[in-house]
Amino acid sequence: MARASESASRDIHLERGLRLEYLTVGWNVVEGIIGVSAALASGSIALLGFGIDSFVETTSGAILIWRLRAERTARDLGAIERLDARAHKLVGLSLFALAAYVAVEGSRGLIAGERPEPSLVGIALTAISLAVMWWLAREKRAAAAALQSRALKADAFQTTACFWLSLITLAGVGLNAALGWWWADPAAALAMTYFIASEGREAWRGQECCD
Repeated sequence: MARASESASRDIHLERGLRLEYLTVGWNVVEGIIGVSAALASGSIALLGFGIDSFVETTSGAILIWRLRAERTARDLGAIERLDARAHKLVGLSLFALAAYVAVEGSRGLIAGERPEPSLVGIALTAISLAVMWWLAREKRAAAAALQSRALKADAFQTTACFWLSLITLAGVGLNAALGWWWADPAAALAMTYFIASEGREAWRGQECCD
């Protein structure tokens, strides 16, 4: 009886984790489309890095959805973990490449004195993203604790990194719009590389990051 109760409770937490990942993927798709579009319209490297990162995070979220769904149907967890590790290494490589691209473009923008246009869409998007990422990270940490899931805990870390990424992007885009500090945008892009590279490192390490 106790085992049946524990199994039912775990199923509830798995469903909760899946809902959070579906929300993460859905939000990141919308965020990526709007972010990249706003970046192309304004010439903002910070927004461009932010938008592309959202698409990479969509891939990471999709991997975790597959991981949780497989666990729910009690498939071979050993095989799942091996495939999961390989998939996250690819996500990690993508994030490393993005960090390098943003670093180069941000440096070039500062040196060349490129002045991006103010982006009210970018300000609104990153402000909303702050609230969304904060809530998602909190809920994922709770779900990870309930499931004792290292994979979900690692994903909560990535969501927290996205929160800081949103804050840095908002600062760069906001200062450019409010005070005309054009250099704040490429400077924010350079600051973003630390968080993007951190996401890449944790994705590369996979579940081991939470041991």
